[in-house]
Amino acid sequence: MSQQTPPSPLSDSQKPKKSWCRIPDIYVVLFIFIGLAAIATHFVPAGQFERVPGPNGRITIDPTSYEQIAATPIGLVDFMLAIPNGLMSAGEVVFFTFMIGGMFMVLRRTGIIEIGVDKLTRRFARQSLLTIPVLMTVFALVATVIGTQELALVYVPVILPLMIALRFDSVTAAAVALCATTVGFTTGVLNPINTGLGQQLSDLPLYSGYGIRIMAFIAMLAAAIFFVMRYARMVRQTPSLSLLSSDTNESEKRTLYQHADNSPALIATSRQKFAAIATFAFFAVLVYGVLQQGWFMMEMAGLFIIMGIVVGLIAGLDTDEICSGFNQGFRDVLVGAMIAGVARGVAVMLEDGQIMDTLVFGLGNLVGGLPTLLSAIGMFFAQLGFNFIVPSGSGQALVTMPLMAPLSDIIGVTRQTAVLAFQLGDGIGNILYPTSGYFMATLALAGVPWQKWVKFFFPLFCVWILIALGFLVFAQATQWTG
Repeated sequence: MSQQTPPSPLSDSQKPKKSWCRIPDIYVVLFIFIGLAAIATHFVPAGQFERVPGPNGRITIDPTSYEQIAATPIGLVDFMLAIPNGLMSAGEVVFFTFMIGGMFMVLRRTGIIEIGVDKLTRRFARQSLLTIPVLMTVFALVATVIGTQELALVYVPVILPLMIALRFDSVTAAAVALCATTVGFTTGVLNPINTGLGQQLSDLPLYSGYGIRIMAFIAMLAAAIFFVMRYARMVRQTPSLSLLSSDTNESEKRTLYQHADNSPALIATSRQKFAAIATFAFFAVLVYGVLQQGWFMMEMAGLFIIMGIVVGLIAGLDTDEICSGFNQGFRDVLVGAMIAGVARGVAVMLEDGQIMDTLVFGLGNLVGGLPTLLSAIGMFFAQLGFNFIVPSGSGQALVTMPLMAPLSDIIGVTRQTAVLAFQLGDGIGNILYPTSGYFMATLALAGVPWQKWVKFFFPLFCVWILIALGFLVFAQATQWTG
């Protein structure tokens, strides 16, 4: 019997090289942040502001009431419970992610998504890049009026098949939805969540100063469209340059949604046509609920459950097929839903250790100590930093603006500029920080790892910061009052 020669070991030059610049897995990043937050509770003094009723019955802080209290540093058991408590605290985002993933998988099994994508692909085959500025402008306008950045969660599953069919990739789909809604939310021309609440807390006329916000909207949206179109054109021309070129799931999506130019058009059956009509009707109900009834994630999630069942039955699926579709959708978004909950563990540590208010108080003192010329910029970076632990726009406004508004009077910054610094600082980080639950859930729906998104988005993030600083310097130099 002949003996097999064992394979020779790889030489140093043949071994795969590790990149020291590689971003760790998102779970590692979040676990490190949770650990740092827990450690901070042992060194940062515990403190609290008194909570008082604010606009529309919301609870806000009394900026003059800060006091240090007995320390409650995080112990081993509390640290052990950080992730479970984070998942419980972020339950709304987690549940919504599961429901929207399940519902869209049922829609895919009816065949109506493939038929719709086929028709749109044929319509825009010669002008595929034009779909990007059109969609981004629409999404940004909606967000700047109603202030619901979380609608990116709805947009991504709808446009993802179209972007793949037009020979772009999942990063493009995520960017169209996330960047557009972030521009609209951040600049907040008529946004009740950040502009409206921020101005109420600062005793300013509601939606005053809209001129400069419109200019900021145009500048930031133009930059976003340029970056997304440049990347999309590159991917369409050279698919190997896609950030997801080696991703197995991306390859499967390309196989599923792309078709040859000479392939026959898909024809809908009568049941599929009725199912498509029912789908549009459900989305009309969704828009009505969000705009008129104040619906948010829980109401939308409930609607999506009913939508998946009804549309599935109309299209001819039996109950087992509908249940199987929901289950597959749940599995597809499981990681993203988990990440949204794990990310909440950072804030849980700071809140349980009672140092959240101390951090707010410290940021206020830091900004107050800056030269007048840099005060508005300091407010912006303070809000941008605080956004990491409180990614909610309304939550950040209720905590920081009662402190920043009177502080602005002392340091020579107009209150209108202070609100603008809050808006820009709050919004830009929402699609970079892994502590933003809806953002991480959106990436999960698109199938884009956070590390890949950072590589795409960070240059645009820097450009947005420069645009924000330009508007703030102008506002400070002109003592802008709206």
